[in-house]
Amino acid sequence: MTQAAAGTATHEGESAATSGSAKAPGVGGTSASPAPSAPSGASSSTGSTGSTGSTGSGRRISVMRRRPWISVAFLLPALVLLGALVAYPIVYSVFRSFMSADGSSFAGVDNFHEVFTDDTTLTAFRNNLIWVIVAPALCTALGLIFAVLTERVRWGTAFKLLIFMPMAISMLASGIIFRLVYEQDPARGVANAMWTSVHDTFADTSPWPDARPRNDAPLTASGGGAYTTKGTVDATSPASLPLVGIPPKEAADAVPAKVPAKSGDGKVTGTVWLDFVKGGRSEHGKVDQSEKALAGIKVQAVKDGHKVAEATTAEDGTFTLPAAADGARLKLPATNFAAPYNGVDWLGPTLVTPAIIGSYIWMWAGFAMVLIAAGLAGVPRELLEQARVDGANEWKVFRKITVPLLAPVLGVVTVTLMINVLKIFDLVYIISPGASQRDANVLALQLYLKSFGGGANQGVGSALAVILLLLVVPVMVLNIRRLRRESRR
Repeated sequence: MTQAAAGTATHEGESAATSGSAKAPGVGGTSASPAPSAPSGASSSTGSTGSTGSTGSGRRISVMRRRPWISVAFLLPALVLLGALVAYPIVYSVFRSFMSADGSSFAGVDNFHEVFTDDTTLTAFRNNLIWVIVAPALCTALGLIFAVLTERVRWGTAFKLLIFMPMAISMLASGIIFRLVYEQDPARGVANAMWTSVHDTFADTSPWPDARPRNDAPLTASGGGAYTTKGTVDATSPASLPLVGIPPKEAADAVPAKVPAKSGDGKVTGTVWLDFVKGGRSEHGKVDQSEKALAGIKVQAVKDGHKVAEATTAEDGTFTLPAAADGARLKLPATNFAAPYNGVDWLGPTLVTPAIIGSYIWMWAGFAMVLIAAGLAGVPRELLEQARVDGANEWKVFRKITVPLLAPVLGVVTVTLMINVLKIFDLVYIISPGASQRDANVLALQLYLKSFGGGANQGVGSALAVILLLLVVPVMVLNIRRLRRESRR
């Protein structure tokens, strides 16, 4: 009896122990599968998995801590290049900015004093400010417009490709292209060729801008580029108004000049012609057989300083004035001899900076468009459709929803372009001609001119480099902070 009870108790104790050991690893009394046995020879205290190891306390140790020479070996080439190409030039430029022009003596802050008192450098500061304000804003605005407008059209991809294509062209090549575009001569410059075509459509051009009378001609200068006859005219004999100064090749297609018949009704007649024969002899003031007529010349009859009649010469150079012109002086207005419209002086002192900014926008608007289009692709379409359902027109959808959602992208594009224009050099140096280069000057160009372009003062050039660095660093810091803030969202 006693032995049986003891056996039963022993059996129940073993069952309870087994049950307890099975329930311990589980949660809520659920039994867990037994842990697999460790392989033969494996250590029960430490082990390694991949690039980290574990200690008895459960902490993992990275390879960089256990083997720091591996990380150094990988970083050393990059650090050497960074130090040689970035750190050393910066440190040396700061040191050189306090030295004299040839680097033989210490100059202190004299170089910085010269920078901020030199008129040319102050012009460069002003132009850089214009660049920073205008160029990034216009590029970003155009990029936003292009990205939004081409989102729904079928040919949007092709249009974006055309707008982005200038990015594949170097600054040097773009500068050469726009130097030709802005040429003053309309026969060579595309901008002035288009501008003069529009101008000549709405304004009359001078038929013979090079014409002028001889010294012994019956015409004399009357001020403002006009010419008036020395005496009065009448209807009894035709008036002769000879002109010279026109290249024969320009009048080669003109018809021979004629002398009009005497008018019997009191009208005043006359002829305007080129009083010159190439390779031959002609009598001054008389219409010879081979001399060319000057058509399209305006002739006015003036009495007591007032115009009483006006006529225009025909193809044969003749003109007819009414009887009111009898006894008047004949006047050839200055409009007959005005120089032809030659377009806009794009590269002159006034427009050279806006013209160069225009070439920069042509290159970088595509860059802004691509980045903004990528951000626009991530805008939730549900918000746009909901706004349209609620009655908002496309302008309100764009202004109230699209632009605010794209604000981070627009900020990144604007700041990136600001950094880029602070260092602009190529376009300004190539496009601006020598006569107006001073008016288009920027800090990077002034740095080059002072150091290597004839100034031979690397002390002042280094001071400009330090100032340019100080201007770029805050914008770079702002951009980095913005990127970090966006990455944490």
